[in-house]
Amino acid sequence: MTTVTSKRWLYLIPLIFITYSLAYLDRANYGFASASGIEQDLGISKGTSSLIGSLFFLGYFFFQVPGAIYAQRYSVRKLVFACLILWGLCAMATGLVTSIPMLMVIRFTLGVVEAAVMPSMLIFISRWFTRKERSRANTFLILGNPITVLWMSVVSGYLIHSWGWREMFIIEGAPAVIWAVIWWRLARDRPEEVTWLDREEKDRLAATLVAEQKDLKVVRNYRQALISPLVIKLCLVHALWSIGVYGFIMWLPTIIKQASASDIVTTGWLSSVPYLAAVMAMLVVSWASDKTGQRKLFVWPLLALGALAFLGSYLLGASHFWLSFGLLTIAAAAMYSPYGPFFAFIPELLPANVFGGAIGLINACGALGAFLGSWIVGYLIGLTGNPGAAYIFMTTGMLAASIIMWLVIAPGSDKSTRRAELPIVPERTAL
Repeated sequence: MTTVTSKRWLYLIPLIFITYSLAYLDRANYGFASASGIEQDLGISKGTSSLIGSLFFLGYFFFQVPGAIYAQRYSVRKLVFACLILWGLCAMATGLVTSIPMLMVIRFTLGVVEAAVMPSMLIFISRWFTRKERSRANTFLILGNPITVLWMSVVSGYLIHSWGWREMFIIEGAPAVIWAVIWWRLARDRPEEVTWLDREEKDRLAATLVAEQKDLKVVRNYRQALISPLVIKLCLVHALWSIGVYGFIMWLPTIIKQASASDIVTTGWLSSVPYLAAVMAMLVVSWASDKTGQRKLFVWPLLALGALAFLGSYLLGASHFWLSFGLLTIAAAAMYSPYGPFFAFIPELLPANVFGGAIGLINACGALGAFLGSWIVGYLIGLTGNPGAAYIFMTTGMLAASIIMWLVIAPGSDKSTRRAELPIVPERTAL
């Protein structure tokens, strides 16, 4: 198994990581533009700025499930190729805006064309990596978030300092269009379509993936899956979790700039530190999750820790900047590290015939939480002139996510209870 395993990691993980990394680059750099002059140049109020920043997630919300179903039924490769080109063009167009309505349309459209990427890539991983590998593979996908924001925090600061926010959007949007060509040449939807695995390796991988599905409860169709208590709980977890994560991502530069009175370049360097901590925590937690086979125990305690770190940072306030900043760094590590186990958990609970639609709905609810998080956090900062109320809002969301995740029944703990969370259908209705 060593050969096939090393080949898949070598061929696919860089492809997966870079693709999602570019998606995060083009959605998160608005926070730097907001902290460095786009509001003054276009006459945007603080409340409107937070709405514009969050419009991405509204578009992202509506097109998650359709995109995921298309990816599962037809082709991840074709869908991601089209999305790469479209989101790159939208990101570059942000640098050319001359009015608030134009900026609103572009941010919403960017959300629409990026909506299918996350569920599509999770479907892609589920077809190429086994249960014992999936937490780590998911983590390398999601590492595209903190690693990108880490270097983007520095690079965006320098680009804005040297040229301006318009040039930053144009320069950072172009790589997605170029990468689309590379994705098309290298990506394939399923193991049987590639030439770098021999027939024995393909058969062995296929047999392992099929065996993993045998103990799962049969679910007839998407509707049966999407209304199950299990999926509803996971949707709530991801929505509330995303309030903290995306409030943090979108407004961290503003929070740091207000608290430390730093210039934009120093703010960029400081903003990169929490993401460095997040990267290290994600790698350790995903390895431990795959090693032990535990998922739930690597999710809810860390979400609770993130909530407590937010609360502590708020209580310390700007008068103890470095201690407060240290707790923000802990919050980032605690928020990001459970992603690998969380998304590995879902295909272990749901059969392959409904996994795509379910992951689309769960991620759509995450997008809704991200919309609320990025909008309300920005609104509260603009309304109060300080990040205090925003900290409380993010703390509440994270703590609620932790509690609901604790209530989700983990596989193996009580199979009869676990199956009760899924709709009961006769075996003959599986297709």
